Amino acid sequence: MRYSFGQIASIIKGNILNLPGDREVRDLALDSRKIVFPETALFFALRGPRRDGQAFVRDAYEKGVRNFVIADPAAQDIPDAKGGAEANADDLENDNVAMAGDSRHGLQAIVEDLENANIVAVNDPLAALQQLAAFHRNRFSIPVIGITGSNGKTIVKEWLNQALGDRFAIVRSPKSYNSQIGVPLSVWQLNPSFTLGIFEAGISRPGEMDRLQPIIRPTIGVFTNIGEAHAEGFAGLREKIREKLELFKETKTLVYCKDSLLLHEEIILFCERLSARGIRPFETIAWSRSAGDALLQSLQIEKGNDRTVITAVQGSAPSRIAIPFTDDASIENAIHCWCVLLHLGEPEASIRQKMAALQPVAMRLELKDGINDCSVINDSYSADLSSLAIALDFLDQQTQHDKHTVILTDFLESGRNEEALYGAIADALDQRRISRFIGIGAGMTAHKRAFEKNRNRENLFFDSIHAFKEQFHRLHFAHETILLKGARVFGLEEANELLERQTHQTALEIDLGALLHNLRAHQRLLHPSTKLMAMVKAFSYGSGSYEIAAALQFNKVDYLAVAYADEGVDLRKGGISLPIMVMNPDIHAFPVLAQYHLEPAVYSPRVLRALEDFLDKEGLNRFPAHLELETGMNRLGFTEEDIPFLLEAARSDRFRIQSIFSHLAASEDPAMDDFTNRQASLFRELSDQLKKALDYPVLRHLLNTSGILRHSHLQFDMARIGIGLYGIRSGNELDLQQVSTLKTAIAQVKSLKAGESVGYGRAGVVSRPSRIATVRIGYADGYPRRLGNGRGRMLVRGALAPTIGNICMDMTMIDITDIPEAGEGDEATVFGKSLPVEQVAAWADAIPYEILTGVSQRVKRVYFQD
Repeated sequence: MRYSFGQIASIIKGNILNLPGDREVRDLALDSRKIVFPETALFFALRGPRRDGQAFVRDAYEKGVRNFVIADPAAQDIPDAKGGAEANADDLENDNVAMAGDSRHGLQAIVEDLENANIVAVNDPLAALQQLAAFHRNRFSIPVIGITGSNGKTIVKEWLNQALGDRFAIVRSPKSYNSQIGVPLSVWQLNPSFTLGIFEAGISRPGEMDRLQPIIRPTIGVFTNIGEAHAEGFAGLREKIREKLELFKETKTLVYCKDSLLLHEEIILFCERLSARGIRPFETIAWSRSAGDALLQSLQIEKGNDRTVITAVQGSAPSRIAIPFTDDASIENAIHCWCVLLHLGEPEASIRQKMAALQPVAMRLELKDGINDCSVINDSYSADLSSLAIALDFLDQQTQHDKHTVILTDFLESGRNEEALYGAIADALDQRRISRFIGIGAGMTAHKRAFEKNRNRENLFFDSIHAFKEQFHRLHFAHETILLKGARVFGLEEANELLERQTHQTALEIDLGALLHNLRAHQRLLHPSTKLMAMVKAFSYGSGSYEIAAALQFNKVDYLAVAYADEGVDLRKGGISLPIMVMNPDIHAFPVLAQYHLEPAVYSPRVLRALEDFLDKEGLNRFPAHLELETGMNRLGFTEEDIPFLLEAARSDRFRIQSIFSHLAASEDPAMDDFTNRQASLFRELSDQLKKALDYPVLRHLLNTSGILRHSHLQFDMARIGIGLYGIRSGNELDLQQVSTLKTAIAQVKSLKAGESVGYGRAGVVSRPSRIATVRIGYADGYPRRLGNGRGRMLVRGALAPTIGNICMDMTMIDITDIPEAGEGDEATVFGKSLPVEQVAAWADAIPYEILTGVSQRVKRVYFQD
C-alpha cells in the first residue's frame, strides 16, 4: 500500500510549495531524533505545548528526509499536538525547541533551505496526519477491534493478540499508542497481509474521540471500564462516557460490563441517539456478576495462590475458565477477552486453553547493570516490528558505551512472509549504530544473508537459546550496551540471567517515563524561550547519574548541573555532551574541569582569582564560567560589596560568563514571599550592572523547582529544576509522578509466641502470636535506623506492615501478622507510587531529599520506560 508524495498532498488537501521529485512515502516521522528510513519518510512538523516541530525540519533534512508536511503560517489557532493524559508512550517528545518563523517570508526561507525536498503546507499538520491515517484505514475491509476505557486498554489488546494470533495476522497499537498522535501511527501499519486490527484509543478532553473514530473505525468495540483516571478534562463521568462512546458510532458489536450502572445507562442512551439519527445501533455483548440479560452472567470467582477460576452461566449452561492471575483488574480484563473470543466463534475448549496460557504484559523496557561493565536492556517479552523500533530508539539513547549489541530471536505471527520480514528487521538494524548483532532461532539463521550484507557489523547466529548458552563464554560481553528482544517461547530470560550482574533482591526502580512527564509538567509553566537547567547532583538524587542525564539530554534540556567535578567527569565518560555547570568547584579541580569541558560556578573573589591564574598559566581564553550572587541564602555567592571587583574582573579575556544566578531561600513558603521578592529585586539590580559591563549576552537564572511552581514571573532566561523532576511536590497541585520505587523481598517468615523478642538488644517484643518477616534491606542500603521499632512501615500485598525491633545493617524485620496471605519471596515496597517517599520521610523525621539520596550504591538500579 504505497503512496507518492503527490498523492498524499492531495489526500490532506495541502498546498505544494516544492516538488522536485514525486518520491515514494512509506514511513511517517514526527521526531527528528528517531528517523530510521529517511529515504521513504514523510516528516510532519507538529506543534507541541512549548515548541514547534517546524524548527526540526532542517535536522530531519540533514538525516536524509526529503518529504515534509509543515504548517501554513496563515493558519490561526492551530491546536497543540498534545496527546492528552492517556497518551502514555507516544507524547510528542520534540516539543522543546524554539519555534520557526511564522511569516510567509519564513515559509519561503524553509523552502529555500531545504533544496531538493518535497514540501506541502497545511493549516494543521496534526489534522493532516489524522486525515491521511483515516484515508489509509478506509482502504481495508478487515475486522477491527477498537478498545477504550479508563484502564486496561493495553492489557486487553495484548491478551487478545495472544489469544487470536493463531487465527489471524494481527496489526495492533504499539505499546500504549492510544492518543491523537499514537492512533494514526498505529493504523498506518495496516497492509494487505493483515487480517485483523486491534487498536486502543484514549482521550483526555471533549472532542478528541471525534478525531480518532474515523481513523480506527472499529467493527467490534470493547469498553473496558469507567473511572476517575484522566477525568480532569471532563465535566464529569457522564460526559467522559459519552465522549468515549463516540468511538463506536459505526461499530457492529460492543463488549462491556453492565454492572457499571452509569456506563450501562449511557450505552442505552447512546444507542437511542444513534437510532434517532438514522444509524443502526450496535449489538451489545455484556457480562455481569449477577443474573440478567448478559452473555456471561452469575459469575463466580475463586481465587487461588497463583490462578483464578471464573465460572459463568452462558445461556443456560455453565462455562468455566482459569487464568494465571489473581488481581481484580486482570480478572475484569480477562472476562472482556472471553466475551470477544465467544463473539468470534472460538470453541469452548480452545478458549479455556488460551485463557489459561495468558502471559503477563510487559509494559516497559528495563535497563540494568550487566556483567563486565555492560548495560542490559531487557525487552524479552515480544517480537514485532513496531516494538522493535521503540526498543532500538531506547538503545540509541544510551551513551554510556560506544559499543551497542542487539540480540534478537525469531519474529513470530507478523503477518508478513519471512523474506520480507527479516529484510525489514535487517534494514532497521542497518540504520542504527550497532556494533554486533546476534540472531537466535531457525528463522534468523535461515535468513542470515539479509543481515550479513552489512559488513561493518559483527553478525552471529544460533539455532536456539541452548546453542547460544553453549557458546556464551566465547562471545566476550564487556563494556557494551546490550538489547535483548524476542518472543517469550524462546526463553530469552535465560540469556538475561547470564548477562545481568547478580545482586541482592533489593532494587531501586526508576521510571524514566515519569521523569519526562515531570519535566514537561514544569516546562509548561515556563515561556517557550526560557531555558531549563536540570540538577543531577548527588547521583541524580539517588536515581543514577548518566542514565538520568542521558534521558534529559535526549529530551533536550539546555544545561545540567552537578555539585562536584567528579560527578561531571562521570557524566562525560558516560557520553553526556550537554553543557554541565559544577556548582561547588574546588580550585584543585580546575585542570579536570578544563579536560572534561565542565563549567565552574564561581562564588567568591578568591575562587575567581584562582581560576584566572590557572587559565593564564594554561594559556586558555574565553573559558566558560558562571557567577553566583548572594541575595539572601547566605551560603555561597558574591555579595553586593563584591560587585566593583566583578565589574573589573569581567573585562578579562580568560573566561566568558555563561550565566549569572542566585538561590532563593524559601520559594516554597507563601509566608516568605516578601523575602523572595526582595531577593529577586536585589538579583535583578546586581545582575543588571554585570550585564551592562559585558559585551556579549549572558543568561540569568533564579528559580528552583518551587520557584517555577510559585514564582514563574521571575523566570528570567533560564530556570533550574531539581527535586520536582523526581515527583516530589512542593505544596503545589501540579500533576507529578513518583519516579523512584524502592523494593525488597521477604527472605524468611517466623511464627513467634507472645513475649518473644525480635532483633538486636531484644528491642522488639511481640504481645500476641505473630508472624514476623525478615526483608532484605538494612541501614547499609539506606533504610534509616530511626525507622525501626514500629516507626516505619512497608507495603506488602497492598497492606502496611510495621517494622519491629532495631534496623540491622542488611536486614529489617516487619510484622505481617495482619497480612495472612503474605509469605516468603513476596515483594515489600519501601517507597514508591503506593507509598510516597514523603510519607517515609515524615516517619523518619527527615525530608524526601535525604531518603532518596541516602539509598546506597550497592542497591541495584533498574531503569525502565513505558
